[in-house]
Amino acid sequence: MSDTPKEQNSIPTSKVQRSAKFVKTGFKIGGNYIKHYSKKLFNPELDKTELNEDNASDIYKSLSELKGSALKVAQMLSMDKNLLPQAYVNKFSQSQYNAPPLSGPLIVQTFKKLFGKTPEQIYDKFNLKSTNAASIGQVHQAELNGKKLAVKIQYPGVGDSISSDLKLVKPFAFRLLGMSEKELDIYMREVEERLLEETDYELEVRRSIEFSNACAILDNVVFPTYYSELSGKRIITMDWLEGKHLREFLQTNPSQQLRDTIGQALWDFYNFQQHELRAVHADPHPGNFMITPDGKLGIIDFGCIKEMPEDFYTPFFSLTSTDLLSNKEETIKAFRLLDMIHSNDTPQQVEFYYNIYKQMISLFAKPYITDRFDFGQTDFFDELYGFGEKLSKMPEFKQARGVKHFIYVNRTNFGLYNILHELKARVKTDTYKPHVVLEY
Repeated sequence: MSDTPKEQNSIPTSKVQRSAKFVKTGFKIGGNYIKHYSKKLFNPELDKTELNEDNASDIYKSLSELKGSALKVAQMLSMDKNLLPQAYVNKFSQSQYNAPPLSGPLIVQTFKKLFGKTPEQIYDKFNLKSTNAASIGQVHQAELNGKKLAVKIQYPGVGDSISSDLKLVKPFAFRLLGMSEKELDIYMREVEERLLEETDYELEVRRSIEFSNACAILDNVVFPTYYSELSGKRIITMDWLEGKHLREFLQTNPSQQLRDTIGQALWDFYNFQQHELRAVHADPHPGNFMITPDGKLGIIDFGCIKEMPEDFYTPFFSLTSTDLLSNKEETIKAFRLLDMIHSNDTPQQVEFYYNIYKQMISLFAKPYITDRFDFGQTDFFDELYGFGEKLSKMPEFKQARGVKHFIYVNRTNFGLYNILHELKARVKTDTYKPHVVLEY
């Protein structure tokens, strides 16, 4: 990583401290707008590039010091490339790799609070310098009985401040996303639900064991062993997986064959979960995966799991099967079940949304329709982003459409597509197929 962020000696944990930080950031952004509009008086041609860069930088700095849910929302938005100006995407995507880590004394304090012992009393060796700091926690290297371990420690106050943080981040999100109030509420509620689960490390350990056992049948996918007895509400201990993150891996100029192998492992990992377990690892940012020295895909984080209820799964994935999509009447029934077409829509609106959504799903389903798909091709992604861009500007999509499950399922699948695109992987896409029905 180029510029290592400085360590942080304290973290604002109380509601008052955290909201003061947001207010201060709000003033800074106000100042950036004033600066932008005064410059614009002298240069009417001035666009918002510099303003966006200043704002993105101020918001990111503030969120990365606060850690937690607000930073997580920024990270999520940066993955959804259609929602934000590029300056924000570039800045916020840093939170996937390097938020400023907490200092040694704060870490020792967290251990004492949880286990009544310092890290040195628990492990044979413990490195107080963090190897990786993200939005909700940071990772330290440790050793016990000759085994190399990764210890994930949650930042103080993060779990307790989710609801109040999301209320504070709402005005920023409102301004940046241009969503309607109702849509933003649905978005924030679903995010809050997942974040409450993501900060419950005991739940994460149980799920990690459960999912890694279920996925053990997959080729070229590896998982660390988790140690419940060395884990707790805010700390997780697991095996240290050797390997490179996606960015570092791609810098080694891997062969097409190796990229295809990793891409296939990723495709199978996601589609096996979606279609066989009906629950999916819903945080496909590159920081959650390692490529091991023997060319396997290591999965190192099961914090965010999205379960898919039957009444969402079947209509949605049946639509990715072309047979249903070619039957207008049945497709409209499925769209109604998914709340993409509302009961009070006029016949014209029904026709409009039917056409747009049919186009959108046909595009999304392209990899599912053939037996193999080349994710390296740029045409598909240009079309995908272009379509997303077009929708974001349409007034008809300013009001909420679609059940809440779309938020994480779309994020998961588009996140998966993006990683496969970065890998330029050619993938066999018929390994785990959706279970579908052809009429309602």
